[in-house]
Amino acid sequence: MAKVLLFNITGDKKKKLHFLLMQFGITAVEGGAGDCSRSLGKLLGREGQFPASTMDAPFSDEMLVMDSLDPQQFYGLLNGMQMLQATVAYKAVTTEHNLKWTPARLLRELMAEHEALHTR
Repeated sequence: MAKVLLFNITGDKKKKLHFLLMQFGITAVEGGAGDCSRSLGKLLGREGQFPASTMDAPFSDEMLVMDSLDPQQFYGLLNGMQMLQATVAYKAVTTEHNLKWTPARLLRELMAEHEALHTR
């Protein structure tokens, strides 16, 4: 089942994203401050062992994590976000490795990648 985990997305952007998710048959999962020490796998309701690796503090950055989207859903969501001006700086797709991570660890990885790409 296609799901998108949303962190710290509010207001009009949140409404636009929920509209897009509904249009593409994607379930929205809201992450909150209390979820920062849980693994992405657990937050997304994936079966298997996904113990959180660390106790992480809440963060305020917007983040969107896509899980099990087919190509039409993936590209439709990204294009729709751009068209509706509902962009999110930190976006990721789940992998067998990052499902064991906490949201904060994923965000740190995304920030490091962003920094590496923009400091040339």
